[in-house]
Amino acid sequence: MFNLVIFGPPGAGKGTQSEKIINKYKLVHLSTGDMFRAHISNETELGRKVKEMLADGRLVPDSITIDMLEEEVKKNPEAKGFIFDGFPRTVPQAEALDAFLETKGCGIDLVLQLDVDQEVIKHRIAERQKVSGRADDDAVKLLKRIDEYFDKTIHVLPYYKEQGKVTTINGVGRIEDIFDKISGAIDEKY
Repeated sequence: MFNLVIFGPPGAGKGTQSEKIINKYKLVHLSTGDMFRAHISNETELGRKVKEMLADGRLVPDSITIDMLEEEVKKNPEAKGFIFDGFPRTVPQAEALDAFLETKGCGIDLVLQLDVDQEVIKHRIAERQKVSGRADDDAVKLLKRIDEYFDKTIHVLPYYKEQGKVTTINGVGRIEDIFDKISGAIDEKY
């Protein structure tokens, strides 16, 4: 089993590149954002709680996120591996993910960090918002999400760097060129 974390600020291209990785390597994509949006869309109890938190630009508590993610992993027992997108966002989440994967006899093999300048991120999300209408791409909420990433989430990288698992990829340029670099990094570990 090959497990990959794709890491980067909102608008870095994680979703776009994840689709390409899924197609090439046949991994199961687990996006906490997509899972939360599905709960919100289906108006589940969790969805209502998450909607309120996201509307304020806050992160969902670790316990909720971890339980939801573990449930999704368990739904895919035949998977060749997983792409974790939007998770982990804190060191405790990374530790919990490692502990959970260890019970499955595996771990995180590679952490891909998509490096993108903040101005590029803001432009990309403004363009994405025109098409997707995602509430979390609203300008005020976007600034909160970017701040959240640079204030909290980025601190997960040293945790994985200590384990020698981080590869940084320049996330600016042609999508295919970025994917070629990503493929090279995956092929080294796969």
